[in-house]
Amino acid sequence: MNLNQWYEKGMSPDTYIESMEKHKNTLLHIYDHFTPPEDNGSTRSIKDKNLRVIVLTEDWCGDAMLNIPILLRLAEQTNMPVRMLLRDQNLDLMDQYLTNGKSRSIPIFIFIDEEGNEVAKWGPRAENIQHFVEDSQSNLPAKDATDYKEKFQEMLLFMTKSFRDNTDFWDDVYQSLKTTLKNS
Repeated sequence: MNLNQWYEKGMSPDTYIESMEKHKNTLLHIYDHFTPPEDNGSTRSIKDKNLRVIVLTEDWCGDAMLNIPILLRLAEQTNMPVRMLLRDQNLDLMDQYLTNGKSRSIPIFIFIDEEGNEVAKWGPRAENIQHFVEDSQSNLPAKDATDYKEKFQEMLLFMTKSFRDNTDFWDDVYQSLKTTLKNS
């Protein structure tokens, strides 16, 4: 399939959000509380590109919970249509967008033009978020330690709360997305 066909296969953001079971409330909290900065011209240049975006995601993904509502706000600013595909049901596409050539990390945002050509790819994280995740993971005990699972779950809870409440993270994602699109 080409990217236009993948886009057409995707569901609307509303359909995706309604189907969510794990991170719906937090995603909606971020969406409801994030207000993009006023347009300074760069948003207009993105709008002029007439892009669409395919989102590879899953409900259980904390990164998707953080990044998708920010993308949706940017999409509103730029009149960019969005379609969502569940990663695990669309591995043929996912495997074309592996992180570091090996990981099925999500979310992945594939920006396409009117003809269906890839213009830019973003994901799974903004650079500052990546540093935060790496710092959090560096505090975990070894995987074979008896308390690893417990500490890993504590880390996930801390990260989820941080993604929900740290508005600087929201701004980091927004600026990272804009930079990617501006440079495309």
